[in-house]
Amino acid sequence: MKIEQIYTGCLAQGAYYIESNGEVAIIDPLREVQPYLDIANANNGTIKYIFETHFHADFVSGHLTLAERTGAPIVFGPTAHPNFKAHIATDAEVFHLGEITITCLHTPGHTMESACYLLKDKDGKDYALFSGDTLFLGDVGRPDLAQKAADMTQEQLAGILFDSLRTKVMTLADDVIVYPAHGAGSACGKNLSKETVGSIGDQKANNYALRANMTKGEFIAEVTDGLLPPPAYFPMNVKLNKEGYVDVETIIKEAKPLEPKVFELVANDTDALVLDVRHQDDYEKGHIPNSIYIGLDGGFAPWVGALILDIKQPILLVTPVGREEETIKRLARVGYDNTLGYLSGGFESWKNEGLEYDTITSITAEDLEAKLAEHAPVFDVRKPGEYAAEHILDVPLTSLDFLNEHLPEFPKEEAFYLHCAGGYRSMIAASILKARGYHNVVNVLGGFAAIKKTGIKTTAFVCPSTLK
Repeated sequence: MKIEQIYTGCLAQGAYYIESNGEVAIIDPLREVQPYLDIANANNGTIKYIFETHFHADFVSGHLTLAERTGAPIVFGPTAHPNFKAHIATDAEVFHLGEITITCLHTPGHTMESACYLLKDKDGKDYALFSGDTLFLGDVGRPDLAQKAADMTQEQLAGILFDSLRTKVMTLADDVIVYPAHGAGSACGKNLSKETVGSIGDQKANNYALRANMTKGEFIAEVTDGLLPPPAYFPMNVKLNKEGYVDVETIIKEAKPLEPKVFELVANDTDALVLDVRHQDDYEKGHIPNSIYIGLDGGFAPWVGALILDIKQPILLVTPVGREEETIKRLARVGYDNTLGYLSGGFESWKNEGLEYDTITSITAEDLEAKLAEHAPVFDVRKPGEYAAEHILDVPLTSLDFLNEHLPEFPKEEAFYLHCAGGYRSMIAASILKARGYHNVVNVLGGFAAIKKTGIKTTAFVCPSTLK
């Protein structure tokens, strides 16, 4: 028996490759499926099943493409109603894979079709639980995402999730391995661990939502407390996963390399968004005017989903040379399929043509200390939890996630200063503000990590785990 977790850090997402005697199951594949085919081919395996734990909201799954290429059936849990051919499992239905079995456990609550998959070894012993978004390490799936589809309140869904966990998950032995669909950084939960593999026993001991003496009322209150609004792209990803999508290879072929002057013409003649995905330092030194920065090597896909509100938005890309196809794939992972093309030769080709470009002004944290003494306006674009844990005295929170709601707060006539934790998010915010006419924006290099090393006064640190 072979189990391989294929973890994608950008999405904090785990897909799974399971093999026994040459028969393979894939659980929750990403949209680009070639890696799963390559692993199966390398192991002389045949993909027999494609299991989906639910209709994912945070990424577009590869179930349809993988089924087309392998002929393997797509398996969903009970009550799923996809618009394509799939096997809808019954609760406790058993699937045979070589010498092992995989049992579908219907665990509604995160969504009504949510299912976990229990792997039993060749001796019939419970070995591992692929828990999807029902159970994470340190948390459980948020119950607010499926309210509209289920015609229920988040409290009602949380109550159903409580029952699923108590009757289907917590009854398993402590040594059963837990393989969740997500880790820290995912918007599908609020308290996820950085670890990506755990055990039922660990979770019973350490997961706040699995306390043995917890009442249903306590569970509902705690699980629904402190939920931030989900990213705007989530409903569209659910729709694609439920109704279908085009092969990502088709999207790659349709995106064309564009010479600088052609790129400029297309940008001027369409409503395309120019998205620059290079490193923040490169963007700072030079970028196409009115382009938006979201760096490929940060939390790329989730920030695209949070900040580009129209999933059908036409996009023109400025990428590091050689990473054009990777960028298109990573946009498609979260349903952004309308990439028109990319700047051939990268940003250097733009400069070499003598075309106009812009820069971002940055200062050090030490320089910020002097600006604060002059009462210059400073804005913190981190998340609420980070801000609550510690922040500069008298500096307001203007989270990047909700930047549009804060636009009136930024001055247009004087310089103002942005910081995040390390510099990635503040550069994103600076690019958005500059594109909207706020030309006096200044980025703070190194973010709060650098600020902490200066004499700038901050609030007393509060451990994030103690915050409600």
